[in-house]
Amino acid sequence: MMRFEGKTALVTGGSRGIGRAICLELAKGGASVVFCWAGNGAAAQETARAVEALGAKVLAVRCDVADAEQVDALVKAALEGFGRIDILVNNAGITRDNLLMRMSEADFDAVIAANLKGAFLCMKAVSRLMLKQRYGRIVNLGSVVGLRGNAGQVNYAASKAGIVGMTKSLAKELASRGVTVNAVAPGFIETGMTAVLPDSARAAALGSIPMNRLGAPEEVARAAAFLASDEAAYITGQVLAVDGGMAM
Repeated sequence: MMRFEGKTALVTGGSRGIGRAICLELAKGGASVVFCWAGNGAAAQETARAVEALGAKVLAVRCDVADAEQVDALVKAALEGFGRIDILVNNAGITRDNLLMRMSEADFDAVIAANLKGAFLCMKAVSRLMLKQRYGRIVNLGSVVGLRGNAGQVNYAASKAGIVGMTKSLAKELASRGVTVNAVAPGFIETGMTAVLPDSARAAALGSIPMNRLGAPEEVARAAAFLASDEAAYITGQVLAVDGGMAM
C-alpha cells in the first residue's frame, strides 16, 4: 500500500517549482491532490496533467491565498471533490526584494499577505476539519532566510520567520487531536525565483553552502512528504532545514 493512499492533500502554490514537485511526490504516494495557483494557468494545467499521469486524482483551483473568501472557496472545492482534507502544504509565496530604505510599504504588505497571512488563512480553514477527523498533517514552507536573515529581503525574512512562530504555536494547539504541524525551510533551490539571480549573487550563495550546490525542488518535496506521512506521526512543531548545511 502506498503511504498516502486514500488521503487528500491540498497544496498551495502548486503549479510550479517546489509546489509542483510536492504535488508530484504526494501523487506518487497515492494521494488525491488539490492544488491552487494564482497567475499561470498554463503551468497549472501542465502540473495537473503530470499528476494524472502518475495515476492520481487532481483538482486545480485558482486562488489568492491572501483572500479569506477565496481560501474558503478552495477548501469547499476540495471537500466537494474528495470529501476530506488530510494534508495541507502551505507553499504559496512571493518575493519583492529591496533594501529596507528603498522598500515600499506596498511591497512589504504584499509579501506578508501572500506568505504569512495566506498560510494563516489556509491553516484556519482546515484546522477544524482535521480536529473533527482526529487526523491531519500541516506542512508549512519556510526558508533559510527566515532562520538567518538576508540583506534586501526584510519583508521575505519577516514572513518566513513568522511561519516558524505560527508552526510552533499551532502545533501546540492541535497536537492532542492527532494533528501535526511542521515546517520545511529550503535553502537556495533551483527554481524560477533563483534562476533570475545575477551571476554574482549565485556565486555568493554557493559560497555559503557547505555542499557547494543548489538544491533541487524534489529534495524539498521529499522532506515535505516525510513530514506529511504517518512515518512522522510523533514529530510536530519542528523546522527541517533542507539547505545543504547553509543554516548550520
